[in-house]
Amino acid sequence: MPNAIFSVTPRAPVPEGAGGGARRAASFAAFVERHSRFVYRIALAVARNPQDAEDAAQETFLQIFRGDRWEEIEDEQGYLARVAWRLAVRRRKPRALEQELSPEMHSAISSPEASPEQSAMDRQLEVWLHARIDALPEKLRQPLALAALGELKLVEVAKILRLPEGTVRRRIHTARQKLRQELAERSKP
Repeated sequence: MPNAIFSVTPRAPVPEGAGGGARRAASFAAFVERHSRFVYRIALAVARNPQDAEDAAQETFLQIFRGDRWEEIEDEQGYLARVAWRLAVRRRKPRALEQELSPEMHSAISSPEASPEQSAMDRQLEVWLHARIDALPEKLRQPLALAALGELKLVEVAKILRLPEGTVRRRIHTARQKLRQELAERSKP
């Protein structure tokens, strides 16, 4: 199945100085194909905007390719997550939440069996929750967003953020606790 985010083929022109020829280009294409969805999800968790996430993901692979040592990376996912995270953080622009979440994203998240009323309520809750997550202090939001991806272990999240694992656990716990408390307050009549 072709990747919807990146289209890399061995026949694509290889930038000058890349070296190694067609075999190297095919190897890099396979590398991108293997990890592009993961990198995009990390960038989207930070940027909260599909276009910025795509740009950050593409920039991640471009930087790695230009570094010309991507074949030597031992922990590919960990390394890619750190690079994508940092690039997306630099790229993040403050925007209104309504502009950040496209209708396509909302329709993809909504249950196909939900009534229009339930879908509207779900959307309201989702928008409210994203706003609450965005309002969290950066030190709580970052570990929560990475952990929410579900593809990274806490050890990997700690490596990406360059924090001790215990600190990451505490920050995720604190962030979830704050969100639960705000949700309970919102639910009160």
